[in-house]
Amino acid sequence: MFDKILIANRGEIACRVIKTARKMGIKTVAIYSDADRQALHVKMADEAVHIGPPPANQSYIVIDKVMDAIRQSGAQAVHPGYGFLSENSKFAEALEAEGVAFVGPPKGAIEAMGDKITSKKIAQEANVSTVPGYMGLIEDAEDAVKISNQVGYPVMIKASAGGGGKGMRIAWNDDEAREGFQSSKNEAANSFGDDRIFIEKFITQPRHIEIQVLCDAHGNGIYLGERECSIQRRQQKVVEEAPSPFLDEATRKAMGEQSVALAKAVGYASAGTVEFIVDGDKNFYFLEMNTRLQVEHPVTELITGVDLVEQMIRVANGEPLSITQDDVKLTGWAIENRLYAEDPYRNFLPSIGRLTRYRPPAETKAYTPGTAAGDAGDVVVRNDTGVYEGGEISMYYDPMIAKLCTWAPTRDQAIEAMRIALDSFEVEGIGHNLPFLSAVMDHDIFKAGDMTTAFIEEQYPDGFDGVTLAEEELKRVAAAAAAMHRVAEIRRTRVSGRMDNHERRVGKRWVVTLQGEEFAVKVKADKDGSTVKFSDGSKLRVASEWTPGDQLASLSVGDAPLVLKVGKVSGGFRLRTRGADLTVHVRTARQAELAKLMPEKVAPDTSKMLLCPMPGLIVKVDVAVGDEVQEGQALCTVEAMKMENILRAEKTTVVTKVNAGAGDSLAVDDVIMEFE
Repeated sequence: MFDKILIANRGEIACRVIKTARKMGIKTVAIYSDADRQALHVKMADEAVHIGPPPANQSYIVIDKVMDAIRQSGAQAVHPGYGFLSENSKFAEALEAEGVAFVGPPKGAIEAMGDKITSKKIAQEANVSTVPGYMGLIEDAEDAVKISNQVGYPVMIKASAGGGGKGMRIAWNDDEAREGFQSSKNEAANSFGDDRIFIEKFITQPRHIEIQVLCDAHGNGIYLGERECSIQRRQQKVVEEAPSPFLDEATRKAMGEQSVALAKAVGYASAGTVEFIVDGDKNFYFLEMNTRLQVEHPVTELITGVDLVEQMIRVANGEPLSITQDDVKLTGWAIENRLYAEDPYRNFLPSIGRLTRYRPPAETKAYTPGTAAGDAGDVVVRNDTGVYEGGEISMYYDPMIAKLCTWAPTRDQAIEAMRIALDSFEVEGIGHNLPFLSAVMDHDIFKAGDMTTAFIEEQYPDGFDGVTLAEEELKRVAAAAAAMHRVAEIRRTRVSGRMDNHERRVGKRWVVTLQGEEFAVKVKADKDGSTVKFSDGSKLRVASEWTPGDQLASLSVGDAPLVLKVGKVSGGFRLRTRGADLTVHVRTARQAELAKLMPEKVAPDTSKMLLCPMPGLIVKVDVAVGDEVQEGQALCTVEAMKMENILRAEKTTVVTKVNAGAGDSLAVDDVIMEFE
């Protein structure tokens, strides 16, 4: 077995590989850019080598720099993680020439299947059903428009060497095909060093289901079930689960066997993923094969008990698979939510900055990769991350900062465990998508397992603006707030020394205002908690060990768990739960009456300005002073976290001032241009 492995990646996947290597007794080497000098993967590795400036195309994806790091460290093998150089055959070739093992498939398999155009041709030759499209290279934007019309709108414009949602656009007409081609080409060049683009038909009601395969160099190959990855935003997966709530055993077997056959046809050896589009009748169509470890691999590990990173390392060491297809058993249900540094209230635009608070929910101590989840208890919580409290989220890399996973015996139990875990996840200092993930877990379509890849587009057509809690849940929060307020008031009177009998001084009757509603309550406390009685006669029992100052409250309300993130506001709390962000006031009846007379603060008018929605770099400005612009017209392009974002006019108007140009770096809410 290898003594030392270099991890040619960063962030959470580098940390994930380090955990398994440590378990196997293998030393690890991290590589890092200037921006990652204090990163978690650098701290976790046994040693680290600096490789250059922050941009990936000047550091992490420069093969010569990675090879120099390998020579400096004396590493015998390299795990590429995902993205970056993981599907770069030239990198695998360079390692082979250096006599260093690649913890991934052979160079030939990468060339055959890692390139989306080539892989689709091979699949077609093998009589595998594929999505209609144009596999040749596309010369320019006008050529893209011509091909799109031949294929038929809508079309998917994709980077041949792409992955992770980078270099992908959906076009519904000629204008979008032109814009999408150029943006996809630019993103592909920046992210992968390869700007080749292809076009295929976009199926409007698909489910995205993928099969995990594992092969060795001795001709053995197995599949480890499927993952449902249908909840996506801009072709970037957000929620994954295993198994799929849609497949039956016959379809699973057919997809699995086809995936293994395809892998064997190209001499595949390592972990890999075959992705399919599946329609409502369970017809499946080959999309592509990812010749690497997938971001969502933890859910497969949780339902199979197989440590995929360990298996990759053993295969790279020349060992045959120690498990057969008959050994693969799918146990229970696992769900993964991707925590992104992006603001759901600003149309999910990237967010950067320092993590002033980062407290993930406690992981199940008994669980380690390679252990059957069911052996660790009734519920498993796992958080794969590459950040820490006080660390900084950079604009140079992917916005994903953690993958929160739960496992339970049934899907409903796994969803409930995820709800509690999301509510318990404390992140401050940046915009993040935790509220949106909570909303998805509570959505009727997701709970029923009836989602397609159009779920987010259809259910949140105008973006995400928070969650409105149902009446029953709102009363639970109101009861919790009343009980917490009572505790806070007792603490306050003790500190002020107003009188000895603090509890009698505090009183029992309060008016709780939240989400535009008002609840008059009476709080009766005892040594085990409080009973909160509402004006309609209903009662809720509240029990908690929360004390004033705690930013997380784990309560039992009405004999059901309730987890609240707690902040202080004048006369009450800021409470966040289940995707809702609530300002809650707890007042006496007289205070509540007077509060209704207070005028509301009016927000400043920014309707005549184009504000930068994220920290980023201006790639280009499409208009000039004096131009008349139409609703929907492109105004400028901002790049952040490897993604290009086109900002468009919201109405017909005239440009009166342009404050920024190509190459300028802007902060959130900087004024890019002004209008009449």
